[in-house]
Amino acid sequence: MTEAFDAIWTVAISKSGQYWATGSKRGEVRVWREAGQTLHLAWQAHTDIVVSIAFSPDERTLASGSLDGSVKLWDVESGAPLWTVGPINGLLSLAFAPDGRTLASGGNETTVRLWDAKLGTALADLPHPGAVFSLAWSPDGRLLASGGFDGHIRLWQRQQTGPALCMQTLSRHSNLVRGLAFAPDGSRLASASWDGSVKLWELESGRCLQTLTRHTQRVQALAWSPDGRTLASGGSDHTIWLWDAHQGSVRAALQGHTADVYSLTFTPDSRHLLSGSDDGTLRLWEVERGESLRVLQGYEAALYDVDWSPDGTQLASAGWDTVVSIWEVAGRGGGTPPRLLRGHRMTVYGVAWRPDGSLLASSGWDNAIRLWDPATGSCVQVIRDLDHPETLFFSVAWSPDGQRLASSTMLQGVLVWEVTTRSHRLAGRAHPTWAHRVAWSPDGTRLVGGGEDGNVYVWEARGGTQFLRLPGHHGGIMSVAWSPDGTRLATGSSSQGQGDSGEVFVWDAHSGSRVRTLGGHPGVVSAVTWAPSGERLISGGSDGRLRWWEVESEQCVRVQQAHQGTVQALKVSPDGSRLASCGDDGAINIWDLERGEHLRTLRRDRPYERLDITGIRGVTEAQKATLRALGAIENAAVDSP
Repeated sequence: MTEAFDAIWTVAISKSGQYWATGSKRGEVRVWREAGQTLHLAWQAHTDIVVSIAFSPDERTLASGSLDGSVKLWDVESGAPLWTVGPINGLLSLAFAPDGRTLASGGNETTVRLWDAKLGTALADLPHPGAVFSLAWSPDGRLLASGGFDGHIRLWQRQQTGPALCMQTLSRHSNLVRGLAFAPDGSRLASASWDGSVKLWELESGRCLQTLTRHTQRVQALAWSPDGRTLASGGSDHTIWLWDAHQGSVRAALQGHTADVYSLTFTPDSRHLLSGSDDGTLRLWEVERGESLRVLQGYEAALYDVDWSPDGTQLASAGWDTVVSIWEVAGRGGGTPPRLLRGHRMTVYGVAWRPDGSLLASSGWDNAIRLWDPATGSCVQVIRDLDHPETLFFSVAWSPDGQRLASSTMLQGVLVWEVTTRSHRLAGRAHPTWAHRVAWSPDGTRLVGGGEDGNVYVWEARGGTQFLRLPGHHGGIMSVAWSPDGTRLATGSSSQGQGDSGEVFVWDAHSGSRVRTLGGHPGVVSAVTWAPSGERLISGGSDGRLRWWEVESEQCVRVQQAHQGTVQALKVSPDGSRLASCGDDGAINIWDLERGEHLRTLRRDRPYERLDITGIRGVTEAQKATLRALGAIENAAVDSP
């Protein structure tokens, strides 16, 4: 049966092998019992990608960390939350110490943080130059290894008193270090990097013993078998390589995944390997024969952006499945299936029509922005950041005159291209944060981008100089929007540090002062847009709801349930009468902007669309919930024969 999980970014197996756990792109955590045979728990643990999970050595608790900036501890048997800490800017890695008393975390902050695993209190902060992409404890718990954005590996030694000290730096990688694993006997360390290599290090001397180079793209995952014999690495080339850990020779290449392999872990007996991938599958492999034994197939339909054609007759959407879709939206009927534009190799995060309708731009995590002829569906140009070929693109936006194209990126700020000359200039390169969204001012003179660091940045579009930096948000900025007259900015952020409430701020675009605060938004405020009058704001959140706000009074005047999962984008039609929303459930909903009335839903069929499961037997409640989430219907009215 197809499962309801989406792309899997992290996997873990408990010490005895009794429990498996996964963390997904949309923030869900799942736990299986009996070595993956029975789905035990599934819950919405976070409001953004779960990038790291770890079982405590006693198997009683599970730690999860997310790009929403939080670290949470859960009871494995009941799924009950035990504690939550944050915000941590761009959290990327977690690791339990072998004694289970300490949990280490690292992320986009320049810090490795140690937590009391029982209480969730901070024990120590270890200063780290740049982002921390990976962490691993030595088997005896004396050393903690951290992998950095700068390609260096630092070895920290715990002291009887005082903070841990950096005892050694290993420096041979030419790109960020995404994976670390100690040999079970503690004598060696393996590292995996976006430079495409895996390296083996002798800890006593700090010498690089061997470089393993079969991957053709960046390496994303690494695991060392408990018996010490096998090293596994997975990467963006969709391949898992099994290495003889003593000889450094290849044992097998495991083929089957169709997207990045983000996480790997061995079973306690070292006979099997579990892998999680962006392709939405969880795979179990037999190590000795290099064969796939079992595949749990998920279903990912998330749409991350939507945009109206200038004449208002079409919508373009983009999402996880690498496809750009063009929908006909005239009328209120069922319509025709969308046209599909194929060319991206990974998630497409942004899509935008050129103001004159002649081109459609899409931006993706495959390091490319593509320009399409919307009439023919052909790709007419591919744009890349030649200075940093590994750049991941988030949103994309055309200048009002259609001559320039801006994109927000991961760790490279905001980039602006002169489309006709194919040259690019920089804006915000000095701020290496994750920028989710970027928007042009109505007169085309300024750009606004929101950072994962909680700051809003405004740049002069021509020179790329910073005009304003607006602090005040307590979490990463998820959405930005100019008012129709260009005098105000609206920004929405995550909720870390503010309980369960997200933040919508309205700023004076010239002075940078905050003029309105729209409170009481549960979870993450993931999308914001203005009504044409400039008197109302519409926001979308991680709770799947839309909210209409009177800006002057700061009052929420309407709430509508819109999506299952996060609302990812909101766009107002060119004539100002309709609103399009898209989200994690793969649907595009069209609304009457003034009345808030739902007009129409556009969606490609899910695996069990319209399957009637009324009275079904032999399935668990968790399985029934999965069927419903994937389109099945229950207790629907049926005509008598």
